[in-house]
Amino acid sequence: MGRGKIEIKRIENTTNRQVTFCKRRNGLLKKAYELSVLCDAEVALIVFSSRGRLYEYSNNSVKTTIERYKKACANSSNSITVSEANAQFYQQEATKLRQQIVTLQNANRNLMGDALSSMTGKELKQLETRLEKGISRIRSKKNELLFAEIEYMQKREIDLQNDNMYLRAKITENERAQQQMNMLPANEYEVMSLAPFDSRNFLQVNLLEHNNQYSRPEQTALQLG
Repeated sequence: MGRGKIEIKRIENTTNRQVTFCKRRNGLLKKAYELSVLCDAEVALIVFSSRGRLYEYSNNSVKTTIERYKKACANSSNSITVSEANAQFYQQEATKLRQQIVTLQNANRNLMGDALSSMTGKELKQLETRLEKGISRIRSKKNELLFAEIEYMQKREIDLQNDNMYLRAKITENERAQQQMNMLPANEYEVMSLAPFDSRNFLQVNLLEHNNQYSRPEQTALQLG
């Protein structure tokens, strides 16, 4: 069940007021922290309790944020429109991005062994360490792929050997059957090849032969009578 709506007014009960203050204060501090992290915003929060205790949060510095707030309030008196402020902000962001691109390009050149003349001995040592770590990870990944390929090829070899053994057995079986067929007389071989065995025809022929054997004496007895 959801919580009911609370009327926004001073809580008369001292205990309930203190409990509500603690809960809402923690929630407010948490929201301020989330806002500063998720949105990369500069946040400063100052709370004084009814007893005069101070609670604060700032992702930079409360004093620095307050000074920035004072400057912003002072500059707000100037005739700077919102569009101009946005343009300045985007220009600053573009400048930061250009600097980051230049830094990444220089780091990439250094990794390729270029533009090393401006680097100090300490920076070269750090670059060497990074390259050694990178090469170690690359070799580890390469060995992992090679071992996986070897394992797959070994399994494939076992499967092929099993298939080869099965085919050899089938060939041997066919050769034995062919030898047995060659050992049979020519007439029997032709009969077996031309008239394949049919169990239904075999039973019918046998029954007809038995019926003919019994029918002949009956016909003879009728003729003698």
